[in-house]
Amino acid sequence: MNRRLRNALVVTATVTAGFLMTACEEGTAGASGADPAAASDSGSTKAADSSPSSAGAQDKSSTDNTNSSETGNGGNGDAKHSGAEAGDKSGYGQSCGTNDLTWSAKRMTQAGGYYQVSVKAKSGITCVLPGGLPVIAFGSGGTQAGPAEQSAGAEITLSGGRTVYAGVSPKSTSGDGGTEYSTVIVSVTGDDPDPISLEIGSVLVDQPVVTNWHTDPQDAVPFTS
Repeated sequence: MNRRLRNALVVTATVTAGFLMTACEEGTAGASGADPAAASDSGSTKAADSSPSSAGAQDKSSTDNTNSSETGNGGNGDAKHSGAEAGDKSGYGQSCGTNDLTWSAKRMTQAGGYYQVSVKAKSGITCVLPGGLPVIAFGSGGTQAGPAEQSAGAEITLSGGRTVYAGVSPKSTSGDGGTEYSTVIVSVTGDDPDPISLEIGSVLVDQPVVTNWHTDPQDAVPFTS
């Protein structure tokens, strides 16, 4: 092979190798160019897919917070409404119980001698004393006083320092008969679970009687004749 032909072959081989390397680089570059775009599109798709989920989580969180706030306000509202009712209704229109009252008994000389029982509501209490007479019984034997009046009295509302009175005559019979007692048991009604015992000193009791409640102590004098 002569020198000219050998040089021609070398040139041809060099050119061919150059074309092959260029084609490989273009193929690689083309593949690389496609992948970033695809990756970008894929990333965008993933971001778009994840965005609603995030928004949904935010919406749920917002909804939960709103519900929690409404529940709290409702509880407070309920709580305020309940406190207002208890404050407005306290003591008003309720019947007096024996323990709602301050009791006292004082011996009087009028009408042959009797005991003036007086009551008033304790501090901060407003209550209604039923019409009629108090329940009065002497000693542990429970000798109960009957009515000294034929008709029942009216209801009386007690509040502050208002005082009402009932008169008890321990003996409505003539003669020397009777039983001596030194205490009197008092209550507003017969079924009251908390009657109160008052010391009155030794007194002869026989068929006792008691008046209704009166706002004027002179109306509470038990005339037995």
